[in-house]
Amino acid sequence: MKIVIAPDSFKGSLSSVEVVTFAEAAIRAAVEGAEIVRLPIADGGEGTVDAFRLSVGGEVDTKTVTDPLGRKVQASYCVLPDGTAVVEMAQASGLILLNEEELDPLRATTYGTGELIRHALDRGCRRFIIGIGGSATNDGGAGMAQALGVRFLDREGKELPPGGGALARLDRIDCDGLDRRLSESRFLVASDVSNVLCGPEGATAVYGPQKGATPQLVGKLDSALANYARVIREQLGIDVADRPAAGAAGGLGAGLMVFCRAQVRPGVDIVLDAARFEEALEGADLVITGEGRVDGQSVRGKVPFGVATRVKRFGPIPVVVLAGCVGEGAEQLYGCGVDAIVPISDGSLTVKESMARAGELVQKTTGALIRSFIKDRTLTG
Repeated sequence: MKIVIAPDSFKGSLSSVEVVTFAEAAIRAAVEGAEIVRLPIADGGEGTVDAFRLSVGGEVDTKTVTDPLGRKVQASYCVLPDGTAVVEMAQASGLILLNEEELDPLRATTYGTGELIRHALDRGCRRFIIGIGGSATNDGGAGMAQALGVRFLDREGKELPPGGGALARLDRIDCDGLDRRLSESRFLVASDVSNVLCGPEGATAVYGPQKGATPQLVGKLDSALANYARVIREQLGIDVADRPAAGAAGGLGAGLMVFCRAQVRPGVDIVLDAARFEEALEGADLVITGEGRVDGQSVRGKVPFGVATRVKRFGPIPVVVLAGCVGEGAEQLYGCGVDAIVPISDGSLTVKESMARAGELVQKTTGALIRSFIKDRTLTG
């Protein structure tokens, strides 16, 4: 029996590598001699660097950069064998770096992400894959651009402080100092969302609350991004406001499009391509994927959606999704190639307890799943 294990991380609990390890242990205990393909997957958020390193190879470089609140933090990027730098913005500018009391979308900055890009440029990299999921920021990528030499000025010619709130005062963008090596480089953005920059489906309205934005702050930050988009359009001649994925990572998608001329693709597709996913499916009997929360957002480019749609294009292989929890709209995945969604908890544990015991629950659930799968296959011939 050949089984492909290709999950995302269970955010706050397990990395994608850890999910694979616990699931593999359960399968080996249940099926003697099983052929198991380990494929930790990411969609541009946490685990993107690890997913590329494990599937493609490469060298990880760790640097000291600026976190969302201006403190120093260690962040890593990976240089693939072909020289491409894989940068995971979550490591420098992500929610994982802040506790709940520290969330501050008015002043959180993507400056550290720009520093990682600059380090890779210094190393000689000219091809980039930027994973932009899991941000703590709402600054339109202005911080990233500042780290690369752009100046954002108010009406008095003073440079704006970090954060999305300051963009309400943006009057002029000075690109004279923009790192000239960017013109020699190619950027591909790995995004897990397609939201536009502003409005009811924009960066702030949809994702601002999880970054600490109150209803009052949502309106303020959205207006600031709208001003940012206006100044970009009028001074740089680039209309980014309504581009799909411009609103990803609090508008970092827009900043990368404008200042790095980046192209955007669904992050899960980029990772699956790099991992040669279709080759792994040859002869497979079952594919197990998963993520921490499965809900209506999962069909918008998340890992289970990306894995299931690829599998169903390849052939009739069952796809099972392991879920830390199941939310409203999860059933939409059944129309996208998923055969079963299996929560790892039966509801008897609190969310906190389930997260603390996630590894144990993944292993236990996978074991039960495999035994049921073997039985059903036997019964049906």
